Amino acid sequence: MTGSSAPAAALDPASDRAAVEAFLIHEADLIDRRDFEAWLALYTDDCRYWVPLEEDQADPQHTVSLIYDDRKLLETRVRRLGHPRIHAQAPPSRTVHIIANVAVAREPEDGLIVVHSNQTVAEYRQNRTRLFAGRCTHRLVPENGGYRIAFKRIDLIDSEGENRGIPIVL
Repeated sequence: MTGSSAPAAALDPASDRAAVEAFLIHEADLIDRRDFEAWLALYTDDCRYWVPLEEDQADPQHTVSLIYDDRKLLETRVRRLGHPRIHAQAPPSRTVHIIANVAVAREPEDGLIVVHSNQTVAEYRQNRTRLFAGRCTHRLVPENGGYRIAFKRIDLIDSEGENRGIPIVL
């Protein structure tokens, strides 16, 4: 799941952390502004976007997940979110993402940057506010002075609780 053959550079914790944190905030801003096409462009062609159902879930292939999308399913999700008659988003949700506790490392075997962060998402729709909170893991491909997302995992703190569906992008 690399999506690029960019050589791995030495990890500079201070500058990489600042750049990666800015990238995560940019990703969240695109979602909150409902610019889903630009958000999708951040992902590699062989990406995975995963919201596990169970705490410490290790395998999305043989266990039920809340969401497990490849690039094609993300494209479908973006098309649905952009459709004017999507029932689950009539009226559209308004969201605010808060990203915190960003920690950066590099995987020596593939050169990807692994980022752990905490995320809280507030969704407002139909006079109701819902909160989604969890720990995120991003695997980023360094590319052209920036990053692309090869993998995103969101471990919700209440994943095994009542979710009533997740019609938004986390």
